[in-house]
Amino acid sequence: MGELVQRASQQLTELVRGELRLAQAEMKEKGKRYGKGGGLFGGAGVVGFLTLQALVAGAIAGLAVPLPVWAAALIVAAVLGVITAVMALVGRKEVGRATPAAPAETIESVKADVAEIKRSAHR
Repeated sequence: MGELVQRASQQLTELVRGELRLAQAEMKEKGKRYGKGGGLFGGAGVVGFLTLQALVAGAIAGLAVPLPVWAAALIVAAVLGVITAVMALVGRKEVGRATPAAPAETIESVKADVAEIKRSAHR
């Protein structure tokens, strides 16, 4: 009987350690996604600021100089705007892929383990 309790205790310890390693790996992956998404949002903010500067420069050039100068500034602003939109959409997608923050796979695995332990205990 003592040997059975010792083996069960050892197996339970190994199971808990395995689940903790799984949760740690899952949270690490989600953290990377949050970091990547946040970095892309930050990049979109910088490029968005540059877009605003280019639009202002385009408006000033449009008032002060003939068509070719402000047209060039507006073309640059449009390109920067497209870059901003793409970065923001990709960043949003990455953050969306990281949610929910809870380690869902580990939670399901622990629930299955608890159910199995309960079934084994009733035998």
